[in-house]
Amino acid sequence: MFKKLLLMSAGPVLATTSPAQAEVDTLVKQALDLHAAQQADAAYRLLAPALEQRSADPDYNYILGLAAADSGQVADAILAFQRVLATNPDHAQARAELARAYAMAGDIDTAREQFDTVVNDPSLPDPVRQRFDRIVRDYDRQISGGGSSVSGFVDVSGGYDSNINGATDAETIVIPLFAAFGPGALGAAAREQDKPFYEIQAGVSGVTAISRQTRLFASLLGNWRDNVESRPFDQAAITGTGGIGHTLANRDVISFSVQGQQFWLGHDSFRQSYGAIGQYTKRLKSGEALSVSAEFFRLNFDNDPLRDANRYGVGISYAARTMIVSLSGGHEETRRNAGDHLSFDYLRVNFGIEQPIYTNVSIVAGLGGQLRRHDKADPLFLGKRHDEQIDLSAGLKFKIAENLYARPRVSYTRNWSNFALYSYERATVSVGVRHEF
Repeated sequence: MFKKLLLMSAGPVLATTSPAQAEVDTLVKQALDLHAAQQADAAYRLLAPALEQRSADPDYNYILGLAAADSGQVADAILAFQRVLATNPDHAQARAELARAYAMAGDIDTAREQFDTVVNDPSLPDPVRQRFDRIVRDYDRQISGGGSSVSGFVDVSGGYDSNINGATDAETIVIPLFAAFGPGALGAAAREQDKPFYEIQAGVSGVTAISRQTRLFASLLGNWRDNVESRPFDQAAITGTGGIGHTLANRDVISFSVQGQQFWLGHDSFRQSYGAIGQYTKRLKSGEALSVSAEFFRLNFDNDPLRDANRYGVGISYAARTMIVSLSGGHEETRRNAGDHLSFDYLRVNFGIEQPIYTNVSIVAGLGGQLRRHDKADPLFLGKRHDEQIDLSAGLKFKIAENLYARPRVSYTRNWSNFALYSYERATVSVGVRHEF
């Protein structure tokens, strides 16, 4: 951003006070004309062969520096402006252009020092000084880390769910431990139930810089889902996250965060989880990124202590402008031996895309899969449980006003399990409105 600001604000002012206003030789005049016609590369090629003979000429070096900077030859531009200042230390325009070249090279500190010297020059016209003051303030924000920002969203949706409790559609099953008694009938709560629903989600996040390369971040996310006339399967959750991120010299980012969640089921407290996440993100070309992460979470269940567990996981993800792919896996280990049949290994893969197709319209789609393999035999089913699950979703995102979107969406989940009780299908259709700020 600061580079663009320099090109827009500083460049035109300096060009009008260049040697073109003085008596100059033919070579410099030709180069000035080319530069004024926005042909900086041609001007640089014209001037470069004469460097050895003209290296002590401040007019030549000044326009060489301009042409080099505007044609991407930043190192040559810095050397050219330094030669101007070596013979004329009071050349304010050359010093300002030197600051611009340092900024283009990524050296904000030196650029800020050079501009500060220019701003303090009493001969500088007031309109130019005001523009340079704005540039210096922008540098100060860059050096301090960019300040603070807050963003968030509110999302309201409603629709129909074919299986609100993720249960089997079978009316009877055989439990191996009691096989001698034949099939057992399942109660209503253990069979799939279809209901209309509405859901409200909201979140807010903030980032504040504590140095140029280090930032603190925090977020709070809440959601409430009400299934019409089915209170036992209503769900709600609040998730809080806080952490620190540090940008390395190569622009890669290391972050560490802590997270906690309270989950309610049927309007009663059901589970608490808290833990930590470490992540390393490698910046790639064109804004793409590759991330690796590791996490640890502790899970506490209010009314089922045998399910209390520690979860360990690692993951890798690739993110581009319109899509993300992730792969993660790990292990959830119950903290009591009596619940070891509930411990399991897991592997997940997810793919998501948001692709614009028309003005203000995008396709949003996702594909996910998961494997789970339990450690010990289940005492009722007399075997180790293993599950395979697939999740599909598709929808549209319409921009209906500034920061306001409509989102029709369908989803489908299928879980296969060697225990019939846990095999199920689920489909949802919903329409939502989302406001971002």
